Amino acid sequence: PEVVSPNVIVMEASTGTVLYDCDSLEAHYPASITKIMTTLIALENSDLNDIVTFSDAAIDNTEGSGIARDYGEQMTMEQCLYAASANECAYAVAEHVGGTIENFVAMMNEKAKELGCQNTHFANPHGLHDENHYTCCYDMALIARAAYQNETFRIIVGTARYTIPPTNKHAEQTDLQNHNEMLYPFQTNKYVYDGCTGGKTGYTNAANSTLVTYAERDGMTLICVVMNTQSPNQW
Repeated sequence: PEVVSPNVIVMEASTGTVLYDCDSLEAHYPASITKIMTTLIALENSDLNDIVTFSDAAIDNTEGSGIARDYGEQMTMEQCLYAASANECAYAVAEHVGGTIENFVAMMNEKAKELGCQNTHFANPHGLHDENHYTCCYDMALIARAAYQNETFRIIVGTARYTIPPTNKHAEQTDLQNHNEMLYPFQTNKYVYDGCTGGKTGYTNAANSTLVTYAERDGMTLICVVMNTQSPNQW
């Protein structure tokens, strides 16, 4: 089939068989789909009931998508992972799990190597632009496949709406909505896809739009990764 994006892969989840490939080894900036790896590392190396405290750095060193967390705010690891699309949450998770951001990034790169990634180097846990932070569709499919084998990950990634209860810094609850238009009609129902079980969106100026999507139909689960495309072509 013709695709409108320059870099695409479709992989069957249970075997890792590649069903479709379009320049899937070409390196690009991943933006927020980075957080699939961040979440996987966190799930493998922490407890969902852990209390994560937001450091000054988690607030000061992140921009872009966020949920306005405060200095010293505390949330459970589980709440943080549901909110991991927020850059300050991804940062706080990384600090909690790795002790330092540098340690956590080393864990990310070690995991990438272990999974057989061929053209990947992570420099941060959130995907904000960094020249040394890149991956490719093939490698992201490997990472997405490994993450999907984790039941908690499957539940988180397929959740359309989630509420964070009041915290030590926020008296009000925080309502989250999934921005994946194939799973949940966030702004339009034009792209809602029958069988979509979750995924992760991404965008920066340098990365363009990126998207990882999981879909299941007739007992088969597929993973599709799209990188370096102009919105709304990722859908």
